[in-house]
Amino acid sequence: MAPPVKLPTRKLGRDGPEITAIGFGLMGLSTAYGSVGPDEDRLKVLDRAWELGCTNWDSADMYGDSEDLLGKWFARHPERRDDIFLATKFGLTVGVREDGSRGLLVDSSPEYCRQQCEKSLKRLGVSCIDLYYIHRVDNKTPIEKTMAELVKLQQENKIQTHRAYPPAPRPPCTARAPSRPSPPTKSSILPGRWRSRVRERHTAARLPRAWAFSVFAYAPLGRGIMTGRLRSPDDFEPGDLRRLMPRFSEENFAKNLLLVERFGEMARRKGCSPGAVDHGVVDSAGGGCDSDSGDQECEVLGGECGRGGCECGWGGGEGD
Repeated sequence: MAPPVKLPTRKLGRDGPEITAIGFGLMGLSTAYGSVGPDEDRLKVLDRAWELGCTNWDSADMYGDSEDLLGKWFARHPERRDDIFLATKFGLTVGVREDGSRGLLVDSSPEYCRQQCEKSLKRLGVSCIDLYYIHRVDNKTPIEKTMAELVKLQQENKIQTHRAYPPAPRPPCTARAPSRPSPPTKSSILPGRWRSRVRERHTAARLPRAWAFSVFAYAPLGRGIMTGRLRSPDDFEPGDLRRLMPRFSEENFAKNLLLVERFGEMARRKGCSPGAVDHGVVDSAGGGCDSDSGDQECEVLGGECGRGGCECGWGGGEGD
C-alpha cells in the first residue's frame, strides 16, 4: 500500500533502492528533547510521516523506546512495512565508564554488533532491517572485523545493507576496504553536522560522486532552530539535551538566530519555510546526499516534508 504522497527520492549508493531524500529521524520522539508524549500521539506522528510520503526512517537501539514504538506501529499497520525504508544503529549506549562516571560508551565489536542486531529485530517486530549501521566506531576494534560481521548478517538476510558512521572523516581506504565482500556502494560515511558547509569542510561530501555511495546528514534543521520556532533557551524543557549544547547557550543563541533570520529571508523570497531552504542546501551539497530530520509534532513534520518538489535553486551549489 503506497503512501498518498510521493516525495523526491535518491538512490542509495550505486545499486541500492530509491529512498526519500528527506529522512525522518526518530530520536526526538523517544528521548533527548524533553518529555515524551503518549504512545497514541507518537503513533499519529508516524502515521502522518507515512501519509506525507516521508518513508525513510532512522532509529537506533539507544533512542529510548524508539524501536519498541516502531514495532507497535508495524504491528498496527503490517501492510505498510514494505513502504518504509527502515534504518537503525548499534554501537552507542549509556553506562558507567572506567573512571566510575556515567556517560556514553562505544562498542563496535562484532559480538556486540550481532547481539544488538538480534535485539533490534525483536523490538521492531521485523525479520530484516533495511539499513543497519555503526553509530560510533570504538578505538580498539578493527573496522574490517565489524564490517565482516555486518556482511554475515546481510548474508543471513537479517539486514539488507549497512554503513559506517565514524565520528570524524577517515581515510577513504579504511572506509571502503571492509565492504569488499559485498557491494561497497552499500556503505556510507555520515558527517555529523549543524552548519550547511559539508561540501566545503568534509572530504565525505566530495566522495559520493566518485565512489557512488550515499552521505546522510543528520540534524539538518540544527536540532530545531532552523524551523524558526525556537527563540531562546527558555523554549527547552528541563532535561532537554539541547540545554547542554554550547550553540544553545544564552550567549550564542542570539548570534545563531541572526543566521536563522538570513535563512528566513531566503525562504520568504523562495516561498518556502526556513527548514526547506536548509534541506535545499544539503541537497545541493553533492550527489547522494540525504538529510534526516526529526520532528515531534504532526504540524512541524507536515511543514518540513511539504516542500515536496520545491527547488531552492542554488545554481551549482553556491549560496544565495
